[in-house]
Amino acid sequence: MSKNSKNKKRKKPEHIVKKAEKKKSTKEKIFAFLNEYIWIITMVLFVLVVWLIIFSATSCGDSCDSRYASCTASCESLTESCSGEDENIVKAEDNEQLLPPAPGEEYVVMQTNMGTIRIRLFPEEAPETVKNFKNLIYDGYYNGLTFHRVMNDFMIQGGDPEGNGSGGEAYGGGTIKDEFGRNLFNFRGALAMANTGAKNSGGSQFFIVQAKTCTYTVDTLKSAGYPEWAAQMYSQLGGTPHLDGKYNQALMDYNGHTVFGQVFEGMDVVDAIAAVETDANNKPVQDVIITSMYIATYQAASGDAAQQ
Repeated sequence: MSKNSKNKKRKKPEHIVKKAEKKKSTKEKIFAFLNEYIWIITMVLFVLVVWLIIFSATSCGDSCDSRYASCTASCESLTESCSGEDENIVKAEDNEQLLPPAPGEEYVVMQTNMGTIRIRLFPEEAPETVKNFKNLIYDGYYNGLTFHRVMNDFMIQGGDPEGNGSGGEAYGGGTIKDEFGRNLFNFRGALAMANTGAKNSGGSQFFIVQAKTCTYTVDTLKSAGYPEWAAQMYSQLGGTPHLDGKYNQALMDYNGHTVFGQVFEGMDVVDAIAAVETDANNKPVQDVIITSMYIATYQAASGDAAQQ
């Protein structure tokens, strides 16, 4: 064998060469396709991504709008329930309870054998209670009755024809419903309905809060849900917040008492009555008598209008 023949490279088999050429040709075709249509593919992918973003935002927006609408509807419903014509919701503004009557407004003149007490009424906040009280006054029901229960630094109670706390009934018989307001409180000087401790058990008996101090702190009252102004007024004026029907469940398990009036003149008389000597049942040793009670129209800070 010759030297040239020995050093000569062997040729690859033809089928291998063709296969390699074929494989190379396929890759080239793929790269060529991609190079030619890459901008189209990019645009398609870009449009797809944009569409997905818009669709996602729209769906989220619809979902959020739906949740917002649901929340708004719930809030509006709650607002309506809190500001509607609920008989137990007071319309009075802050501190209105402590203001004197407006000119032309009706009020109560309570004359006792120890002096005269003038009381503003709240017919909008406690309509049935005020109506009952006024009708009993017009009938002369209270004339000649006594304050049968007196407790200094607490309250003075009257309106019982039996004179011992066991009698009395609403105008026309029976009892009246509770009318607890959010802005009427048992501040010192408040006129409130006595009851048996059960719901809707008021009749003819009433009491005037005389307490000069309050046993609850401002923070305690606020934590029980009291408005800031009311908590501060209790601290400054005194009173008995545990008797408030709208709030006292947070202070003690008790039904509460309807506040329907406020003394605006004559608290010195209330204090004098509260200071009288009493027996073991808190009944004055010497009778404190309501000589007369009538409705008058407020005109000025002093003096009464014509009796009604």
